[in-house]
Amino acid sequence: MSYRSLEQCVIDLEKHGHLVRIREEVDPHLEMAAIHLKVHEAGGPALLFENVKGTKFRAVSNLFGTVERSKFIFRHTWERVQQVIALRNDPIKALKQPWAHLGNGLAAMKALPLKTSSGAPVSAQEISITDLPLIQSWPMDGGAFVTLPQVYSEDPDKPGIMNSNLGMYRIQLSGNDYVPNREIGLHYQIHRGIGIHQDKANRKGTPLKVSVFIGGPPAHTLSAVMPLPEGMSEITFAGLLAGRRYRYSYIDGHCISNDADFVITGEIRQGETKPEGPFGDHLGYYSLTHPFPVMHVHKVYAKPNAIFPFTVVGRPPQEDTAFGELIHELTGDAIRQEIPGVKEVHAVDAAGVHPLLFAIGSERYTPYEPVKQPAELLTLANRILGTGQLSLAKYLFITAEESRPLDTHDVADFLTYMLARIDLRRDLHFQTNTTIDTLDYSGTGLNTGSKVVFAAVGDVKRELCADVPGALRELRRFANPRLVMPGVVAIQGPAFTSYEEAQQELDELCAAIAARGPVPGCPMIVLGDDSGFISETLNNFVWTTFTRSNPSHDLYGVNSFYDNKHWGCDNVIIDARRKPHQAPPLVEDPAVARRIERLFVKGASLGDLGI
Repeated sequence: MSYRSLEQCVIDLEKHGHLVRIREEVDPHLEMAAIHLKVHEAGGPALLFENVKGTKFRAVSNLFGTVERSKFIFRHTWERVQQVIALRNDPIKALKQPWAHLGNGLAAMKALPLKTSSGAPVSAQEISITDLPLIQSWPMDGGAFVTLPQVYSEDPDKPGIMNSNLGMYRIQLSGNDYVPNREIGLHYQIHRGIGIHQDKANRKGTPLKVSVFIGGPPAHTLSAVMPLPEGMSEITFAGLLAGRRYRYSYIDGHCISNDADFVITGEIRQGETKPEGPFGDHLGYYSLTHPFPVMHVHKVYAKPNAIFPFTVVGRPPQEDTAFGELIHELTGDAIRQEIPGVKEVHAVDAAGVHPLLFAIGSERYTPYEPVKQPAELLTLANRILGTGQLSLAKYLFITAEESRPLDTHDVADFLTYMLARIDLRRDLHFQTNTTIDTLDYSGTGLNTGSKVVFAAVGDVKRELCADVPGALRELRRFANPRLVMPGVVAIQGPAFTSYEEAQQELDELCAAIAARGPVPGCPMIVLGDDSGFISETLNNFVWTTFTRSNPSHDLYGVNSFYDNKHWGCDNVIIDARRKPHQAPPLVEDPAVARRIERLFVKGASLGDLGI
């Protein structure tokens, strides 16, 4: 089924038992988000909020809450889309077997956008920003945000839809210093597609026209987050995935998606920024207030009976986890084409995606050496850390399949394999004073941090501990050692106020372990605020360790040394305690959690879910 609208998708999901309607009035301030979080955590259905306080418009969430539901939505186009993307990655296939791939070529041709001259349904009524469902997800958020926007801009040097960018950059609708109904905030970095367009507009001395599309066929939403092969536009991909050409028109010089539920048009002017945020983000913390471009609102449109789609961003796994899995299924082979020798790269969702990468590559440079060591893997690591959003990673663990197959999605097995083989005196490689994710506050400043590559090949070098080694017990000032997994132990330490203080404490800890060691079976030690929490689940360990540490500042080592500017050690200690400058973690409001219970009792809209 090719959905012409979000309404058609909602009806289809409800018909097949994938959606529940919420009849009761619900407050967009925290309540809607809390309901979404509760249902999503339980693996529940999509939710249609029919009575949103303060607005006449309905809202829908959790559309992409599970991979199964997402693939159900795209069930009629999924296979063909995979085939077309595969051809883009490997066009020689089409040359060798043109008739076998003729259907894919025709499908791609039919996906080209269609410009219309008649009035778009979405332009049926002109509204104000304050007429929208102003949804605030977390208590400390700076205001209401659009969390599933499709932000459209065109190349000022080559205008037109085929040279456009469609990206998902968060939109702040209210709060801070924004003039109500006249200004909204756009959060994006200059290297994004829209940032490149803005830079070109600045050079010309002209404002950049921007349109924000909300809703429409679900394919349009997914297209805004797709890392597509070179030469394939998000608009064309949207038509391909929807099974229906992307229909658009222009009003007052602004592009309009004819099938969107809402459209906000406006412009960004050179040098104009306002404080944006805080915002509860995908790392599980608030991204703090920083200056970002302000969009001057021209007009706001809504189609009749429009539906406002939203999601809640927070500590993973959340709904955007399904986005990531969909993207991986559609473009999984792209990394192999882009970086020969790389079999697989996995951005670990439990760590907030960007901080932690697991990769499998090839190691062919030293096949005849008496002692095998990472060589080709290090060249591949540099390629990985220089590719697109993978460049935001702080930690890259990379190995080669030698003795058995590996799966980067099996976190425990992959780490166990590496920790048993890594030579910590040789195979740690740092990049300092470089870029990390803007939303990651473990570094030394906005966008500023470091990276480290853990590389491992060859035979097993150690038997990993299956219990806490004696040398890690009863350490002064460091308590409650807990085994996280084979080879990894968490220890609890005191809070600190400066890196100088932390340095002194960690030097003391390293010296104490060295004096009581050696502990070869425990190559990784994590120092945290709560070792019980870290060791409780694998997700807790991954989230805490890799979102709360900056490699250059927070990696220490037992018996560490420098040799010709190379750093090594016997045991790595990662200081994953909360940093004084780090953003606060996301915590739900208990009063809101109690209020929404009214919807889950017998006879209420969500009473039959058994949550």
